[in-house]
Amino acid sequence: MSSCVHPIRPTWVPLLAVFLLLGGCTSETPPSTPNVLILFTDDQGYGDLSSYGHPTIETPHIDRLAAEGTRFTAFTTGAWCVPSRTQLMTGRYMPRVDFGGATGANGEGGLPDEEVTLAEALGEAGYATGMAGKWHLGHAEDRFLPPNQGFDSWFGLPYSNDYRKPWVQTEEPLALYRGTEIVEHPINQNTLTTRYTEEAVSFIEAEAGGEDPFFFYLAYNMPHLPIHTTEEFRGQSEAGLYGDVIETIDWSVGEVLSALEAQGAAENTIVFFASDNGPWLNLPDRMLQAGNRPWHAGSPGPLRGAKATSYEGGARVPAMIRWPGRVEAGVDTDQMAASPDIYRTLLEAAGAELPDRPLDGHNLMPFLTGETEESPRERYYYFLGELEAMREGRWKLRVAGDTTQLFDLQNDPAERFNRASGHPERVEKMRARMEAFADSVGTTLPEE
Repeated sequence: MSSCVHPIRPTWVPLLAVFLLLGGCTSETPPSTPNVLILFTDDQGYGDLSSYGHPTIETPHIDRLAAEGTRFTAFTTGAWCVPSRTQLMTGRYMPRVDFGGATGANGEGGLPDEEVTLAEALGEAGYATGMAGKWHLGHAEDRFLPPNQGFDSWFGLPYSNDYRKPWVQTEEPLALYRGTEIVEHPINQNTLTTRYTEEAVSFIEAEAGGEDPFFFYLAYNMPHLPIHTTEEFRGQSEAGLYGDVIETIDWSVGEVLSALEAQGAAENTIVFFASDNGPWLNLPDRMLQAGNRPWHAGSPGPLRGAKATSYEGGARVPAMIRWPGRVEAGVDTDQMAASPDIYRTLLEAAGAELPDRPLDGHNLMPFLTGETEESPRERYYYFLGELEAMREGRWKLRVAGDTTQLFDLQNDPAERFNRASGHPERVEKMRARMEAFADSVGTTLPEE
């Protein structure tokens, strides 16, 4: 595995010593059917966690999760909300999926019946399934909502929390759902994160002692604009309101991890944490009103670009996975991994049946457990409707509009230096591969 040992904070050293004395490194292998927990933030940038270099936001619980598992430094998702959630829930790039329309407030589209969501596949394998938070994969018909997409329960919003006036000119109410019924409108966004956390904790407490394994998907609406948190967390961060919101999410992660431990489920639960895409730095003018400020968005860290761009700042996100006794702990890896891989990895770890359709993910578990040294992912495709870019190993080709850019991400992760003129054969071969793949999934490259 291409990795280095994750730095351990000094305050953790005594805890680590106790863990080792108790035989933590030689603990018994957990049962073969793990529980699954996904924690998915919204518009959180690559540089928004202390474990990813933020100098003033403190995220000890998320950092602990990273230290107890494998932390990715080259994990890639879709560059905005819907593609990221499509990849995570179906294991497929968005152009493969016929939504039949948009999935926002006025949209008529949604996941078609033939798509097999992660919840549906795990449910068929005997899992109890639950969700709290943002869906954004269709709401116009009840069949598109989570309770009809494999989740036994759902408490959350059908799409992003800005789909209301003055930011979006819509008459569709931004409402909180339980199951397929609206239970709150207008909604109190200040308490969304804390209420989602309560839902997750209650689910774990109810299901952890049962005979069946469980899957819970906690999809935070934060820190998507407009950002909110409770009075308890306001002013607690040294990084302003945005920092308060991130530290609220960190508290939430701590509560959920504590619930797993209290129920004796931590050792046999795969926990995956990631953001759906990079920060919304390129805000449209419509968002800069009613209290929103440009500094209410996060940071891409050292990366170029932002949400809804095919630069790394749009698609590369903080991500980590923990499964005690299986996934190697204390590891940082710069090997490639992506959200379609999580779909396939979790299904194979659960012994669930893979759907009979083209999947774009790989099983990462042999890599994560140290059985293999390299990730099975060799390339990743960046879609923004059309296919704008592809990464192959250390090289990334971007062909947006009349621009052709080739970056060596191994020594230039900030994409500052266009190397296309010095590698014409590589550009030609990668472009041909992009064109062939775009055609295979039903889209094109941007016109020059």
